[in-house]
Amino acid sequence: MKTSQKANVLPMMYPKKGRGKRFKKAMSMYKWLYIIMIPGLIYYIVFKYAPMWGVLIAFQDYNPYTGFGHSWVGLKHFQQFFTGPKFVPVFLNTLGISILNITLTFPAPIILSLMINELRMQKMKRVVQTCIYIPHFLSWVIVASLTYTIFSSTGVINRLLETLGADSVDFLTSTSLFRPMIVGQNIWKGTGWGTIVFLAAMAGVDVQLYEAAIVDGAGRFRQMWHVTLPAIRSTVVIMLILKMGSVLDTGFEQIFLMSNALNRSVSETFDTYVYTVGITQGSFSYSTAVGLFKSVVAIILIFGSNALAKKVGDSGIF
Repeated sequence: MKTSQKANVLPMMYPKKGRGKRFKKAMSMYKWLYIIMIPGLIYYIVFKYAPMWGVLIAFQDYNPYTGFGHSWVGLKHFQQFFTGPKFVPVFLNTLGISILNITLTFPAPIILSLMINELRMQKMKRVVQTCIYIPHFLSWVIVASLTYTIFSSTGVINRLLETLGADSVDFLTSTSLFRPMIVGQNIWKGTGWGTIVFLAAMAGVDVQLYEAAIVDGAGRFRQMWHVTLPAIRSTVVIMLILKMGSVLDTGFEQIFLMSNALNRSVSETFDTYVYTVGITQGSFSYSTAVGLFKSVVAIILIFGSNALAKKVGDSGIF
């Protein structure tokens, strides 16, 4: 038998034995890491994977009194949603906010990380990082309350406009200003926290690359453009792929707190629509179908963006 044939046969003869030894060795070497992993594993099984069986009610006329597994209706609720009057406006509202979030909110942590990375005073850098992390820990209730306080008809901004002789602006009820306000809140609340990943990637850039760039006469901007950004390219691509998975996820709390009767035409998204028809109207099967559609779109976008990233030369996430 040839050597190459023997190499192919041997793993087939003793596959389980080798895998078992490697598994036992890994368990003995990293037993405390596996023990630490148990609570997180239990959390995901109980709260993430087990409830996935609930999506089956999207194909039923679910009734809490008759229980789960009765009255199968197939794709009735999906057809009702796609052909109903709410699909187009809800889809466009969600897509509009999501596009603004991707084009404006996603680059913000990268730009801020580049600016912080250029600070040479370590004490100043730590102070700035601490300050910009704080908004992340504020709940959306507090953020919405601050927004109402600042932008209401008697708020600071309108008082300033009146002092300057300008007319007051209805920020909170305007349909044209709703999306900019939502994106502004996202930038203010999430940009600082988002810099953690990119700053960690920048910390791993080889210092010799900067030294070579300085020898070639590159200034601070050129070093950033030709050294820092290419070095964190893979991190940016991975974060963008993960971001694509939440394109239709605009966040329930934020939208719900900022919406009102006057801006409802632009503030009703998939998240608030699922709450309205599912909780307030009791249409559990219909709302589950809407949520399942959103999840399927997210999966398609993740796989599509990952495949596109591999085509342009990046490794992707899987």
